[in-house]
Amino acid sequence: MIQSPTALHERRHSLAHLLAAAVLELYPDAEHSIGPAIDDGFYYDILFKTPITNVDLPHIEKRMKEILSTWKTPTLQEISSEQAKKMYENNQFKAELIHDIISRGEKITTVTFGNFTDLCEGGHVADISIVDPESFCLTTTAGAYWRGDENLQQLTRIYGYAFNTKEELTQYITQKEEAKKRDHRIIGKQLGLFFFSDLVGPGLPLWTPKGTLLRHTLDNYVWQLRKKAGFERVSVPHLTKTNLYKKSGHWDKYAEDLFKVHTRDDKVYCIKPMNCPHHTQIFSSELRSYRDLPQRYAETTMVYRDEQSGELAGLTRVLSITQDDAHIFCREKQLSEEVNTTIALIQEFYTTLGFTSLTPRFSRRDMGTPEKYLGSPEDWDKGENVIRTILDRDWNGIWVDGEGEAAFYGAKIDFLAMDALGRKHQVATIQIDFVQPKNLECTYINEEGKKENVVMIHCAIMGSIERFIATYLEHTGGRMPFWLAPEQLRVLTIGDIGEYKNSIENILTKIIFEKPLTHNILRYSIDATKESVGKKIHNAQTEHIPMLLIVGGKDAAAGTITIQYEDKKEVIELKALELYLSSITV
Repeated sequence: MIQSPTALHERRHSLAHLLAAAVLELYPDAEHSIGPAIDDGFYYDILFKTPITNVDLPHIEKRMKEILSTWKTPTLQEISSEQAKKMYENNQFKAELIHDIISRGEKITTVTFGNFTDLCEGGHVADISIVDPESFCLTTTAGAYWRGDENLQQLTRIYGYAFNTKEELTQYITQKEEAKKRDHRIIGKQLGLFFFSDLVGPGLPLWTPKGTLLRHTLDNYVWQLRKKAGFERVSVPHLTKTNLYKKSGHWDKYAEDLFKVHTRDDKVYCIKPMNCPHHTQIFSSELRSYRDLPQRYAETTMVYRDEQSGELAGLTRVLSITQDDAHIFCREKQLSEEVNTTIALIQEFYTTLGFTSLTPRFSRRDMGTPEKYLGSPEDWDKGENVIRTILDRDWNGIWVDGEGEAAFYGAKIDFLAMDALGRKHQVATIQIDFVQPKNLECTYINEEGKKENVVMIHCAIMGSIERFIATYLEHTGGRMPFWLAPEQLRVLTIGDIGEYKNSIENILTKIIFEKPLTHNILRYSIDATKESVGKKIHNAQTEHIPMLLIVGGKDAAAGTITIQYEDKKEVIELKALELYLSSITV
């Protein structure tokens, strides 16, 4: 059985060749281009003279499995440019690839499985005959432009899944089917939380009253955590002169990703894509002493990034990003304590929200590409050493090495949360930055009366409210705890209950929760429509309302009410309702 990630990648790579071989046998006039391994399998981009659809995939998959039994060990061979040109004289895509290889002065190599030869650099299973035919399958077709350029030829991309065993494949397919049901876009529509408008534009979600309540409730919880840790709220405008980003270092890296505004007097402003440079200006607005440090600023606000339209996806990739952003300005010797405090906030937040598995990724420099990073190697060493020490000490060395994943200004801890389907999502982040405070002259007066640069810690708990809500909806399937649900309770009436309805509403209206997560008025509605009680319950359950109060004429006469909560149903006296609600563990 193949176990290593490298071996699985080689298996998937080899199966991409098998796909191309099967297609060319069944469709001799097709032209194959490229076919790499991907995270869950493989694909191949092919130009068909007669278009195919998903209906044709079982036929191709069957042929793949027939060919597989005739293949065994691959042969990798270097060929001359003349041989290569001759071999692919009737394939425009391979001919272009060969031209590029020759222009780079590189070797041209092919791989042969059975009687099929393909242009390839290598990286295949030593013996493809060991592959279980039931461990892979074709899944879907999609359009794909040659070399990702919409101005070039459109090809048909055929996707396939591939795993070590049939059991792993079955498990993955089951997970994918469940993921479809939990797609946050479907759940968001089902719960009435957000939507997109063609008039407003893609990547710009519009939040309904319920969705806005959800956003604010999450943000209020983050603020409760931050407030206990000594943060203060600040607020900055959504525009800035370009000079701010030129001085911070962002302009050279991200100028193409910025939305720019041209004023009537020919000045250029940027719509902010991040908050950190603005927060440095708040810090520098006063002369600071070492006694004033740390300074901790927090702000939940939207930032805007000019993403390519093809990369936008629901709430996970948007143009308007709401960050629960915070920046700590501190001394170098305060770094470890401040990072530890922030880690504790992140752990408390995600534990409360039901993410039981949180893994830190040490996103550090790629030492082979020093040109990607600003600042001195000495400052980078300091920041990376602080993070490595904390992770080794407090996480028993159980962390993911993210070499090359650092920000251009510093190393960071990116936290990965595992959802109910076993998928990992990047969520919170903590970043150590020596660069921007120096570029933007953020200084304090030390004990000797001299100026020193502060160090800035960037820390976001949710990271992006949009992306976090997408992750959370898919993690929970839309079933939120009582304290978080935009609609916590719904009263379902059976027939006309007269003044008893007002008695219930009087109790619900005056209930205020004093618990840490629910310091607010009860969020409820009353369904007094003429639908049957069964239909009303179904509607409420579809919308995942945590608690239902069911009341009819007999309840009105007896002074009772039926409560349905957490799969339990019980009848209580109306006068006990306020006490019942106040006793809920949230």
